Amino acid sequence: MKRLPLYIAILSCVCVMALPHASAASKDWETRFFESNQAYSAGDFQKAIQGYGQLIRSGHGTGDIYYNLGNAYLKAHRLGKAIWAYERARVVMPRNADLNYNLAYARDQTLDAIPESRGLMHNVLFWLDYVSLPEIFWGFAILNLFFWTALLIRLFMKAEWLFYLIILLLPCWGIAGGSFAVKWYQMIHDDRAVIVAKEADVRAGPHPSDTLLFKLHEGATVHAERAEDGWRLIRLSNEKRGWVKGEALKAVR
Repeated sequence: MKRLPLYIAILSCVCVMALPHASAASKDWETRFFESNQAYSAGDFQKAIQGYGQLIRSGHGTGDIYYNLGNAYLKAHRLGKAIWAYERARVVMPRNADLNYNLAYARDQTLDAIPESRGLMHNVLFWLDYVSLPEIFWGFAILNLFFWTALLIRLFMKAEWLFYLIILLLPCWGIAGGSFAVKWYQMIHDDRAVIVAKEADVRAGPHPSDTLLFKLHEGATVHAERAEDGWRLIRLSNEKRGWVKGEALKAVR
């Protein structure tokens, strides 16, 4: 116990010494973000892309930064990477009107018409497109708290209104829990990728000498499966698939 004040003093000194570094890191982040925005406003899109990219690599990959990066790529006529950045931003802020408009505009510029494949569960839980995983988690957590609290109170108080409250909460709790499970599964198994090369050859096998099946163009969104020798097996549908070079595409997740 005699050493406790000494430990507290040492811990306090360490915290005080760490504060300026944290403050400096925050200031550096804000400065880089401001400079990237200024470069974008000045029409220097390559500098803006580099600045946003540095922020993402340093762990500041927020939805706004990916959105700004997508705008810079779009202005720089790099359609594939613009769509990739927009898709990354949409994971975090799916209801952002400007983001959804710009993403739809960018998709309209692509040369390949690839229908989006949706499973039955995705069609039933249609609202999952409009909420992020953290939003569903906190919604389920709050409903979970209310539901189990109501059940606990019901053990000690047999009020009729409490019974009907539990009956009302039960389907809401189940839907919220199911939505969270499906959304989490979708996020974990999200295999979408965007073609970022101007043109990509899709071949029957992972080798340049294999048969050319078809070509894809910048901005096409596909499903990327396994990798082999620097090639990726991609799928457009159950009947249409093939191999492309790994550097020709970027994974959304």
